[in-house]
Amino acid sequence: MAAKHSRIVERALTRLKLKQLRLLVTVGKNGNIQAAARELNVSQPAATKMIQDLELDFEVQLFDRTNRGVIPTVYGEALIRHGKLIFAQVSNAAQELDDLTEGTSGRVVVGTLLAGSSHLLPKAIEKVLEQRPNVTIKVIEGTNEVLMPRLRSGEIDLIVGRLPTHRHRMELMQIPLFQEKIQLVAGKNHPLANKNGITFDDLKGFGWILPPNETSLRRQLDQYFIDNQQYHPPVAIESVSYLTNRALLAGSGQLISLMPSHLVAQDVSLGLLEALDIVLPFGTGPVGVSFRGKDRLSPAGLAVLQALSDVAEAM
Repeated sequence: MAAKHSRIVERALTRLKLKQLRLLVTVGKNGNIQAAARELNVSQPAATKMIQDLELDFEVQLFDRTNRGVIPTVYGEALIRHGKLIFAQVSNAAQELDDLTEGTSGRVVVGTLLAGSSHLLPKAIEKVLEQRPNVTIKVIEGTNEVLMPRLRSGEIDLIVGRLPTHRHRMELMQIPLFQEKIQLVAGKNHPLANKNGITFDDLKGFGWILPPNETSLRRQLDQYFIDNQQYHPPVAIESVSYLTNRALLAGSGQLISLMPSHLVAQDVSLGLLEALDIVLPFGTGPVGVSFRGKDRLSPAGLAVLQALSDVAEAM
């Protein structure tokens, strides 16, 4: 097994060309060798030969041929994923060299979930900019289902937010920073806003703003509904936009929502939203940072990672 691995690595180091990997990724995207060849301006026979050479060098079948085109095998999907990562690293290297040429201090792309967006990440960015005023930081908001594939492919350097409970852990490092609890909130004019000792029965007549289906929090909430006599909200809005959710809650007396406590703390203190007096039997979990490894981070990326840890410790 070790001999086969060494043989394949030696071939890759001496024979593999970026043009082959580019073709591989394009075939995977199009599901068709002819379309990929046309996109990359090479002949179909040349494209077919490049794929065959890759299969010979890596000693696996990369695509299953069908009458509609080609479908990546598990080996093809793995090599396509690594190919995308290689191209992302080349792009990152070019960007870093360009930043250095123009006298800036690097570039970092940070993905953020709701739990990291209100306090932790902004404070960390402020801290980094104090030390590296010329660094460029790009922030992308989304769910783990959207952000994690982009982290693995190298498009994103770090993700800040609630750590996933069971998925998305392979090939990644995850550092817990603090424990976050989930708070049930409503607008200040909601009928339950000033009610003490709220029970689930009190909630039944109101609409809910729900986290997306693919999130751990949504699965926990769905189980909570099942445990309470298979409850279904009369109105359900699925949204991860805090600005949208806050406006919906403030403008309606008929909606309630789940929010990370740090996210809503300021709006609750200002009286824009009300924290409802009910303890949920789920939702407490670690907020942290996910990344591919410290050796994959640029100096600017390491500075962001350190700033996140420092801010979380101060919190």
